[in-house]
Amino acid sequence: MSTHHAPQQADERETTEGRVFTVTGGDWDELAETVSKADDERIIVNMGPQHPSTHGVLRLMLEIDGETVTEARSGIGYLHTGIEKNMEFRTWTQGSTFVTRMDYLTPLFNETAYCLAVENLLGVTEQVPQRATDIRVLMMELNRIASHLVCIATGGMELGATTIMIYGFRDREYILDIFELITGLRMNHAYVRVGGLAQDLPPGAIDLVREFVKTFRKNLPEYDKLATGNPIFKGRMVDVGYLDLAGCMALGATGPILRAAGLPHDLRKSDPYCGYENYDFEVPTADTCDSYGRFRVRLEEMHQSLRIVEQVLDRLAPGPVMVEDKKIAWPAQLALGPDGLGNSLDHIKKIMGTSMEALIHHFKLVTEGFRVPAGQSYAAIESAKGELGVHAVSDGGTRPFRVHFRDPSFTNLQSMAAMCEGGQVADVIVAVASIDPVMGGVDR
Repeated sequence: MSTHHAPQQADERETTEGRVFTVTGGDWDELAETVSKADDERIIVNMGPQHPSTHGVLRLMLEIDGETVTEARSGIGYLHTGIEKNMEFRTWTQGSTFVTRMDYLTPLFNETAYCLAVENLLGVTEQVPQRATDIRVLMMELNRIASHLVCIATGGMELGATTIMIYGFRDREYILDIFELITGLRMNHAYVRVGGLAQDLPPGAIDLVREFVKTFRKNLPEYDKLATGNPIFKGRMVDVGYLDLAGCMALGATGPILRAAGLPHDLRKSDPYCGYENYDFEVPTADTCDSYGRFRVRLEEMHQSLRIVEQVLDRLAPGPVMVEDKKIAWPAQLALGPDGLGNSLDHIKKIMGTSMEALIHHFKLVTEGFRVPAGQSYAAIESAKGELGVHAVSDGGTRPFRVHFRDPSFTNLQSMAAMCEGGQVADVIVAVASIDPVMGGVDR
């Protein structure tokens, strides 16, 4: 409330409701003059949590002086899912179904990171079949492309580049079709399971992926033509959302934000998992430290992901997709029944017809789950948005004692203030889009 009073402010009196003012008019010219003398023109603006450009229910509290942002803070917690807490009341296998919903644009990364941590605790990392590991890599790289496409599409839309949005979602649709064929769902797959995968690739999956690689190779240059050299696009992106390497290191930023500041840090190279050391690919970087650099890094990463996908397809050998140990192996022969639902009759006959003990064991494995030796484990992977870490703690039971995620969106969002303060209000939208946060991963 302003401390500059207009003249002739009338009676005030106390009532049971509190103090009441009765204000009578003053001279408008005098009032306008008083206000114009006030040097305090700073306004606090709430951008979000329901705002078309905040990438989810993110609330940005901006203090603005004219058009300049003098202070920026992000308010989170509007999407709180309680996923980490919920997992303490579910079996280890059911955890896959929960974590896939965190960062809902990178579900397969969430699942793989979680399963790697649990497999560490079980001591079965070496026993996970090669085919399962290769398919995990295939799915993660496709997921990386899908996630980057959403980032570029939504970011472009906020800048008014609607063609980029249409292209981005068009190409992502091909990937979602592949996911639907392989896992049965477009998102929230729960496909990567502790010990392997829910099921093997169905007939036609490899052909569909090869077809996609061919189509997307043809489509990728369109993004370059539309945006990379476009003076309007560059005008909105260059030197906007600036965060240099020192700032990235201080704030723990990883992924495209860090690589756009010139550091080629990628866990697939520095601390390989899932056999990434056997693939030939580059880690793209830029030295501009701005939104435009992050856009270019993501564009180049999609090229590299295509290279990895092709290598997986060439080396994929037949074999099982679940560990041998029947005390861990969730039944992975999930063929559909004739009605298109449930397990196939052959599978049910096999379980029920083998022996009474097999049926009891199957029942216990599904309802109670397997035990994981007491201990703790940390697994980290390079998600599309940066380092995704999982700290899993077991007390020896059939359910996790605690599972905590180091989600890249959560950590990267800290850099919002550093990128936005001192810039224009319009540039806040560009900076947030270049961070690419997903609130499902922030409010776990």
